[in-house]
Amino acid sequence: MARRSPSRTLRHARRARLEITPHRCTSIIVITSIKGTLVSATPLHAIVELNGFGYEVNIPLTSAEKLPAPGTEVKLHTHVIYREDAQTLYGFATIADRDFFRLMIEHVTGIGPKSALGIMSRLSVESLESAIRSGDIGLLAKCPGIGKKTAERLVVELKSKVELPSGGAKNNPPATSGASAAPASAHRDAIAALVALGYKAPDADTAIRQAALALGASANTEALIKKALS
Repeated sequence: MARRSPSRTLRHARRARLEITPHRCTSIIVITSIKGTLVSATPLHAIVELNGFGYEVNIPLTSAEKLPAPGTEVKLHTHVIYREDAQTLYGFATIADRDFFRLMIEHVTGIGPKSALGIMSRLSVESLESAIRSGDIGLLAKCPGIGKKTAERLVVELKSKVELPSGGAKNNPPATSGASAAPASAHRDAIAALVALGYKAPDADTAIRQAALALGASANTEALIKKALS
């Protein structure tokens, strides 16, 4: 009896299944992005319709905040995890967010996809990288799903990977899912200013993210702070 080729399955929004069958058993389908119509979204999930199929995408809150209105076009940068019994799609508003997710799940012991999404839902990538560079274990340990030991591993394993280049700020690509993020340096400086005013770091991060979404990519540090305080 002939053996059937293994199939890659992605769930339809109505629980139907799309079978993607490779030509060879050793083939791996790499999905780096998905672009289609946003059907619906919650803080941790989005349904994107493409060619008549609805793809369920797991997203962090920081990406959910940047999604356009349902019924409009959206693009998410994706990472797929294949297991024997499931194939799970993770999506992010920017390439930088997707790459940071990969760093955590591939290099930090004890952090899986669920934990990584929880961490990225609590703090923006800019704040996470800043905390890792400065060794702020206390701030990292406040993220859901991790404790002090895991926070320490984040710093140890990723510090060398998130160091700024010798010239200054990192060159992160802009968001491609509708709304754009403010420049990373302005974002970090604005958060630091709110912390100096007495905000808790996670609250400052949330306030500046919301201000950046309202003002757009050209907003400078002063404008972000004023918007967050208004």
